[in-house]
Amino acid sequence: MDSLLEATETFIRTHQAWAGAIVGFIAFGESIVILGLIIPATALMLLIGGLVGSGVIDPFPVVTGAIIGAVLGDIISYMMGKWLGPSVVHRWPLRHYRERVARVRLFFRKYGFFAVFFGRFFGPLRCTVPLVAGMIGMDQRRFQAANIASAILWVPVLLAPGWLAAKGAEQFGELTEVHWLGLAVLATVIAILIAFAGAWITRRMTPARKRPSRAR
Repeated sequence: MDSLLEATETFIRTHQAWAGAIVGFIAFGESIVILGLIIPATALMLLIGGLVGSGVIDPFPVVTGAIIGAVLGDIISYMMGKWLGPSVVHRWPLRHYRERVARVRLFFRKYGFFAVFFGRFFGPLRCTVPLVAGMIGMDQRRFQAANIASAILWVPVLLAPGWLAAKGAEQFGELTEVHWLGLAVLATVIAILIAFAGAWITRRMTPARKRPSRAR
């Protein structure tokens, strides 16, 4: 993966005008079922966020391209699920991911709109939820509303850590130790909340019969 990141960075630095198209393609591929499982989109978006923060590339085409790519990718996966129907999980290559699709389907049936919205923020769900939405016939207007809203939020969230890192310590040199301590506590709290959210979602996606039984 390091070689891929290095090649991507070199290409973007050399062809800055293509940055928006490149990040759009990454976000698009990340949202396509199966393909999204093999594309290291998070690492690539962090890299691109760093290039934006360092002033190498303009943020507007990058953010715009990523949002468009993410929205289109989810639309394609949704249409695939709607066109192929539930039988798609019995076909190659999805038949190798039937258990994953079953968990997402259970989660989706319970949370509907919010499953589409928040599913984009969790790697195991990101490229599977739109497919399931199409499979079970979710209303297209509700799906598109969740799709577009989540993409608009997901892109800056994924780019932000790289952007902040690239700004460098000189941008925060005037912060006191108390400020740094406060930021550390805030980051810890956010990390704990994310961990709990991930654990809660994972538990909700696991069928009750497979959950460990509690001792009585």
